Amino acid sequence: MSSPRIPVTVLTGFLGAGKTTLLSNLIRDSKQRRLAILVNEFGEVSIDGTILRTDDKAGVEIHDLANGLVAYDDDEHFLPTMLALWQRRQQIDHVLIETSGLALPSAVMEQLQGPELAERFVLDATLAVVDTPLLLAGDFDSGHGQQDDAVASLFRQQLENADIVVLNKIDQLDDAAMLQAESTVRQLAPSIRFIELAYQAKLDTRLTLGLHLHEVSGSGHRHYGPVSSLPLNLRPLANQTLLDGHSHGGLAAHSHGLATHKHFHEQDPGWQSFLIRSKDAQDAARLLAAVETIAREEALLRIKGHAASANGEGRLTLQAVRQRVQLQQEPETAAPRQAQLVFIGYHPSRPRIVERLRALTGTHWQ
Repeated sequence: MSSPRIPVTVLTGFLGAGKTTLLSNLIRDSKQRRLAILVNEFGEVSIDGTILRTDDKAGVEIHDLANGLVAYDDDEHFLPTMLALWQRRQQIDHVLIETSGLALPSAVMEQLQGPELAERFVLDATLAVVDTPLLLAGDFDSGHGQQDDAVASLFRQQLENADIVVLNKIDQLDDAAMLQAESTVRQLAPSIRFIELAYQAKLDTRLTLGLHLHEVSGSGHRHYGPVSSLPLNLRPLANQTLLDGHSHGGLAAHSHGLATHKHFHEQDPGWQSFLIRSKDAQDAARLLAAVETIAREEALLRIKGHAASANGEGRLTLQAVRQRVQLQQEPETAAPRQAQLVFIGYHPSRPRIVERLRALTGTHWQ
């Protein structure tokens, strides 16, 4: 008797949408499942993989796939990693794949349908995570220049490839804002199954894992579980094509157009990522102020990284989305041997950013 296929959930979303935080919380809430996590980043080092490993996550194995090329033609790691997971299938219940913020999930989806993996794995669902405040602020609108058009195109394609859209960072939004966000998402991607709400950066596992959205049904008619029976705070905003969680219109075997599966930065070389390092410990306040200044001055969409704290108290973790910068002091976490900051943007200037970091922090960066 052949082994059942391992379900795979793909997590996509633009830079800084909060995929890693959601994934970390999802792992904590999935103690009953043995998970394998593949983390893909647009850069030469994995910052997100380090964050996921910070907490105790017994029974979870994490694999880093750097350089933003997961499952693309010249990716030498995705297929061997998946086949290695299959060899340990008795110890794995579910695979979660976090794509880079500049990737389209269709590359992974196509590989899962290929001859090497189709008999071993099945796509459970593709989730697109959205930074809702940025969506409402018009940061994903086109028509305001080359960078904005590139951002808008990638954002729309990520939504179009998703089964589920996750509205993240919504804790401070009122009902009117939520309805506007839902309306905007549906205009951009009318074919999505449903929308999930991520309060406090958390997804409910019952609405995220084990959905079986890509298992073929002979009748093309499938129940996903009645939305109305769920507690109010767990209900997704149901798609107009769903009535009480009941799918119509032959959506059981959801089909995605996979003709264009390149990662977006392969289509548009204007997207660039680079790593800047320092062997010096960093003063938290000066580092935060420096990055805030640089984020205002440069065409950057994402900054993330770690540094040793100058006061000797563990690790500093920095996260920035456009001009929104956060720095967390983690005294209980071992300090890295060197500071590493990843910068992602549209035609950013590495020499200028290095110069500004040196001047503003008073430490040496290269």
